[in-house]
This record gives sequence, C-alpha cells and structure tokens, in this order.
Amino acid sequence: MKRAVTVALAAIALLAVGAIFGLRGTPAPPEPAAAIARTDRLEQTVTQARQRLRTLPRDHRTWAQLGLAYVEQARVSADPSRYPMAEEALRRSLAVRPRDNPDAQVGLGALANARHDFTAARGHAQAALRVNPYSSDAYGVLADAETQLGRPAAASAAVQRMLDLRPGLAAYARASYDLEQKGRLTEATALMRRALAAAVDPADIAFCRNQLGDLAWFRGDLTGAAAEYEAGLAAAPDYHPLLRGRARVSAATGNVDAAVADLRAVTARTPTPETLMEYAETLRLAGRAEEAARQLTLAAAAHQLFVANGGRDELTAAQLALATGDPHKAVTAATTEWRRRPFAEVADVLAQALHTTGQDKAALPYAQQATAASPQNAAYAYHKALIALSLGDHESARADLRRARTLNPHFSPVDGPNAARALAALESRR
Repeated sequence: MKRAVTVALAAIALLAVGAIFGLRGTPAPPEPAAAIARTDRLEQTVTQARQRLRTLPRDHRTWAQLGLAYVEQARVSADPSRYPMAEEALRRSLAVRPRDNPDAQVGLGALANARHDFTAARGHAQAALRVNPYSSDAYGVLADAETQLGRPAAASAAVQRMLDLRPGLAAYARASYDLEQKGRLTEATALMRRALAAAVDPADIAFCRNQLGDLAWFRGDLTGAAAEYEAGLAAAPDYHPLLRGRARVSAATGNVDAAVADLRAVTARTPTPETLMEYAETLRLAGRAEEAARQLTLAAAAHQLFVANGGRDELTAAQLALATGDPHKAVTAATTEWRRRPFAEVADVLAQALHTTGQDKAALPYAQQATAASPQNAAYAYHKALIALSLGDHESARADLRRARTLNPHFSPVDGPNAARALAALESRR
C-alpha cells in the first residue's frame, strides 16, 4: 500500500477554495460529524450563490464562487459529476468578465488539477498571476500542477512564493509535501508540526495528524504513525484518511481483519479508484479473492465515471490493468501518462508494467528515474530491485533490497515480506 501521489494532491490541491468563497479551507474532506457541518456549509454556499445569480446574473465573482463550491463538493463526496457543473459556472464567470478575472482562473486551475489536467492547471494559474501576482491561491494551484508535471524546481519556487505571501496551513502543507517528494522527511515533518500548532478546527487538526502519520509510516515508524492516526481520530472520529492510515498500520502488523473493516468504511464514503484498489489488495491479503475482484470492478467503474466527467488519468488505468492481470494494457496506459507528465509515480508504474511483460531493459531507466526523484520511497527501491534481479544484476538487486528494508520494511503487507525473503536468498549466496 504505497503513499499515493493522487491522495496527496487531493489533500492539498483545493485549500484555496474556502479562502475565496468565505469558508474555512480544509485540506482534506472531513466525514461525519465534521463532514456534516462542512457539507452543510458547501450546500449553503451553493444555494446562496444561485439565489444571488438569479438577481445579478452578471456577477462574475459569484459565478467563480459557485464553480469553486462545485469543485469542493466533488472532492468531499468523491463525485466527479460535479465537475461539468463547476466548469459551466467558471466559464460563465469568464464570459461575463473575460479579462482581469483571477478568481475564475484560479477556479479553473483548481478544477483542472482535480481532473488531472495539470498542464491546463498551470496555464490557468499563470493567467491568474498575470492579473494578480500576489495571489497565494494561484501559487498553490501552480505548485500542485508543477509537482505533478515533474518540474520540482518550479514547484518549489511556487511553494516558496505561497509561503512568502500567506504562511499558514495551505502553504505549510504544500511545502511539507514538496520536501517529502525530495526525501527530506525530517524537514517535512517539522513543517507539518508547525501547521498542527496553528490548527484549531477539528478537520484541520485531523488533516495535520494524518499527514504526520503518513510521514511516520513512510519512514517505517509504525508506532509513531499509529499514534498520529489515533490522535487525529480523537479530533475527528470519522475522518476517512485517518481510517485509511490506520488500516495500513493494521495490515503491516498482521491485523488484516481490522484493516479490512477500516477500508470498508473508507470506500463506503469515498469510493475512488485508489481507495477501492487498496481495499481489494487488503481483501486478497485476507484470502477473500472474490470480494477483491468485485472491488476492482467498482474501481474500474469509478475510473470510467471520472473520465466521463472530464478527468484524465491513464496512471490509474495502468494500475487497474496491473491489478487485473493485463500488463500489456498497463504499458500502453502508463506510457501515455508518462508522455503527458514525467512524474516519479508514473515512472514507477511504467517500470512495473514493462517488468511484468518481460521488458526489463526498457523498464530499468524508468525505475532509476523513479528512485532518483523520490529517494526515500521503499516501494520504488523494491520495484527497481525486481528488475535488477530479472536482469541478473544481483549486486544492484541486493543494494536496492537493503535500501527498501532500511527505508521502510513495512512499505507493503505483501511486498515487504517478499523483499525480506528476496534479500535473505541473495545474502545466502555470498
């Protein structure tokens, strides 16, 4: 169960929304009871915006607010059918005021990020900044886009501008994630501690605790991760990312039934392709293959719904193809995604797909790029080791397996033990 880039993006991409339309921005969707208040506020925002637009149909700011509210509703509910509604509202804002309309451009950028059209998101953020070069929200959208486009220097520069303009939870979260991607986990954790110290709202506290838990798990610190997840659940008992984190710890420690129960709750509330695939993996671990297959079918349907509503995500298509035993389809999908955005996770999935089809020489450069871009990722090191083994390079395989075990021996409840066995087999040959 890897720490997914898409989840990180979803957690931080839309922090600007609340600031623009008058709500307190929460960086990940809260659940009942926190979600009830958040959902009610969003619905109230939508209702009020619609009422105002019936009276003032040329109010470009309110059209932008309505569009952003729809984007946020889609994120909270994992319902991409809100995306076309968001686009219509944001385009109406631009139709009313084609120029000097940074609110609409930021909204369109946030929508593009949500749909994984990161090139478009970058363009909208840059358009907003040409009008208002001091927009922290625009820099946040830009940072998210540049990160996913595999442009770490540009992403870091955007994050720094955001920190300079408006230091706070939104900026700290992005800065922490930026450092995490570079393998600077101690500094990433310190920034999230600063964010936690400033958090007051239960959902904000839960978000910070979840990020701290994920960072601890990423380092292989199961005790620390569990403590952060439990502290977050004490603040917001049904905050679903915390349940997902707790499930990861449960699976790593052999409590598979507890992991299944938590992931069942998560997928009932946010049935995204990624959460459904993670649930399927855990069900397989529990020996419940038929149920796992059903979850993969649901994941494919969720992916199709995302694409039908304007999303672009060949990475998920590749992951689904690997999970369902179609590696050649995975190669095609991952190659398409890599051409669109040369990001570390895409390189890793493409390497896995090529390896599974026996194309290890072609896979190796992508695995090398993934580990170079994300040097603290144990899963990437393990996947590179498998490729080296297939190529007969036992020394490189041994080094990568040792690295994976050192970074995080619990990176996967399936592949973690596999890595230990493979390393033991190699060491026995010396």
